[in-house]
Amino acid sequence: MEIGGNSLQSGPDAVKRKVSYFYDPEVGNYYYGQGHPMKPHRIRMTHALLAHYGLLQHMQVLKPFPARDRDLCRFHADDYVAFLRNITPETQQDQIRQLKRFNVGEDCPVFDGLYSFCQTYAGGSVGGAVKLNHGLCDIAVNWAGGLHHAKKCEASGFCYVNDIVLAILELLKQHERVLYVDIDIHHGDGVEEAFYTTDRVMTVSFHKFGDYFPGTGDIRDIGYGKGKYYSLNVPLDDGIDDESYQSLFKPIIGKVMEVFRPGAVVLQCGADSLSGDRLGCFNLSIRGHAECVRYMRSFNVPLLLLGGGGYTIRNVARCWCYETAVALGIEIDDKMPQHEYYEYFGPDYTLHVAPSNMENKNSRQLLDEIRTKLLENLSKLRHAPSVQFQERPPDTELPEADEDQDDGDERWDPDSDMEVDDERKPLSNRVRKDIIEPELKDMDDQKVVAEHDKGVDATAEVSCSKAPDAASMSIDEPISVKAEQESLNKSSDHPVQMHSTIP
Repeated sequence: MEIGGNSLQSGPDAVKRKVSYFYDPEVGNYYYGQGHPMKPHRIRMTHALLAHYGLLQHMQVLKPFPARDRDLCRFHADDYVAFLRNITPETQQDQIRQLKRFNVGEDCPVFDGLYSFCQTYAGGSVGGAVKLNHGLCDIAVNWAGGLHHAKKCEASGFCYVNDIVLAILELLKQHERVLYVDIDIHHGDGVEEAFYTTDRVMTVSFHKFGDYFPGTGDIRDIGYGKGKYYSLNVPLDDGIDDESYQSLFKPIIGKVMEVFRPGAVVLQCGADSLSGDRLGCFNLSIRGHAECVRYMRSFNVPLLLLGGGGYTIRNVARCWCYETAVALGIEIDDKMPQHEYYEYFGPDYTLHVAPSNMENKNSRQLLDEIRTKLLENLSKLRHAPSVQFQERPPDTELPEADEDQDDGDERWDPDSDMEVDDERKPLSNRVRKDIIEPELKDMDDQKVVAEHDKGVDATAEVSCSKAPDAASMSIDEPISVKAEQESLNKSSDHPVQMHSTIP
């Protein structure tokens, strides 16, 4: 198989894209705890590579505005959001019952700055959706986002707030149809569940299926009610390589784009599907993984790129750096530039790593059967669904600091203390800042994407503790108080409920 990588010479890929990149310098300081595989530090490592490869100067660099309670309550229950806001390592022993109720404690531990972390990564994803809705960029990137397991009322699989669902709800204000594609090794269960009964969001997940977290994502799970055939699951076995993966990805996604005709696409780029991941069992190269980004980019549809899983952090940083270059249409050298995390990438100090010689348990016959079945499901969608013209809900107000004009040396000081590893102790009281941040300007000077707070407040008045899942909202209607109140009377039970944890 030929993989185009990020060489852009002809066709739709030859067109440069305007990219908005969301990054909070503090995100790398959050720490799940000693020995926990999820390390937000990988986001800072990615950012350092982007800086030293010179990619930041080709993008609009934005510090996300933290998502507020009412933003999170557009999907999550208000008692769950209140719990996340108030819980601390010091008080968790007094709330054992709630910890169990909300599935917080083991895989999803309580750590210093937990709620701020959730606000930050969710704010980046929703902010990216707002940018796309206003046509201010072609591609928005938030590598801190993509936490696809979180449910309306509970944490799951290292995920607390489902920033993807929140971003899709924002995109639905502007676009009749939104496509969600998930290339994390784990099934995108939280997002699928949220939109399982609507035809306005199609979810497509490529994942390891079998005795593997979260246990959902059977090829027979296709959606329900109006959402029937709008959920696609691609169950894969250990060791899948680039060629096998693309033999499914391109024909399936190509047909989805033809039949569903989305107005916007959200691509979750979980890097635990790479070869050699600490928790993964696939055998994709970085180029093979990035080929999914290149292919989605080629359709020239507004695109939101998000992070996700990825637990061999040096490879996560490599992957997301390269995929940012693909989004920009810039070719970057395999030889890695000197930077503050250079020692992580030894002994070769290269961007790309070779896949292993592990066995590919996905036979050609199995792949053919999966492809045939899913294309058959897609053939049952006669035409793209449409929604009636109606007043659009107001945009989420998300001002953010534009860092394009800041001093690059100040933002990415190679001498700054930015080391984080397994031996580091949790931060006390508040998150420590290791990067010099520019002072925030007055609110009048901040770039405000949408200045329409009235109307947004109204949704906060509805009790989110009774709010339905995104799927049981009447998504054909504006996401408004009326729609939420009407759906309160309906059952919010979901056909698929799976509550397990990553082993």
